[in-house]
Amino acid sequence: MRKVNNSVKGHAAALTTITIWGTTFVSTKVLLIDFEPIEILFYRFIIGLIILLIAYPHRLKGTGKKREFMFMGAGLCGVTMYYMLQNIALTYTTASNVGVITSVGPIFTVLLANWLLDESKLKASFFIGFFVAITGISLISFSGITALRLNPLGDLLALMAAVFWAIYSILVRKISEYGYDTIQVTRRIFFYGLVFMTPALFVFRFNFGIERFSQPANILNILFLGICASALCFVTWNSAVKFLGAVKTSLYIYLVPVITVAASVIILNEKITIVMALGIVLTLAGLFLSEKKPKPTRSEL
Repeated sequence: MRKVNNSVKGHAAALTTITIWGTTFVSTKVLLIDFEPIEILFYRFIIGLIILLIAYPHRLKGTGKKREFMFMGAGLCGVTMYYMLQNIALTYTTASNVGVITSVGPIFTVLLANWLLDESKLKASFFIGFFVAITGISLISFSGITALRLNPLGDLLALMAAVFWAIYSILVRKISEYGYDTIQVTRRIFFYGLVFMTPALFVFRFNFGIERFSQPANILNILFLGICASALCFVTWNSAVKFLGAVKTSLYIYLVPVITVAASVIILNEKITIVMALGIVLTLAGLFLSEKKPKPTRSEL
């Protein structure tokens, strides 16, 4: 019963995370009028770290050098490298390309998990589901685009971002075995992410420009990204990885474009085309196939 409850908690946490992450494009789009990508990134994780400190102000003890390196790796991969590479990729290639390419993260996660963890065994249904989901995501992302444009540098950066997120998921899975509180773990990861992000502030000419927060739209959107998309979502995502494992949780990444379309319809009054609807159906079918468990053999009954 406890295992079932943990599974329900894990799926609920992953779905909550993806639902919020799928709507962040609206806030980011508003903020990009007055802020550079690196500025948005820095402010949202600073706010996220402060919120987590307020929510659970207890110090994380008993880590040691090896475990601290795990936290450092998670902060570098899941906060600094993933978001930096994704943002830089958007300056070289289209948002559609980045959306599709970063959605291949689950394939890297399952390969790493199969190599480094005991939780994953490669099965045909996963790969079938992967190709079905990616087909659906491609239909959603490229709907309305007359020609596919390949931008090698930007596309490569997006692919690297997906790899770093897969590494992050594996590291979080290992960290979850230490038994620490999830908020404390997320807070430590944010801290190291901000530390590794600091050099980039000088490279990309970071500007504090506090006066920009005098506009209600800016302050509300940055708070949404900091509190909901960062503090809350990283805690729920890390909880999902703890309960479900790195592979099952990573499959929810397939749903980001679906949530984005739904948010576009509700918030921006955009229309769903037949191609997009087909893409949504294929994406959901791919998720179902990837999560499908193989039937037990007679010896296992």
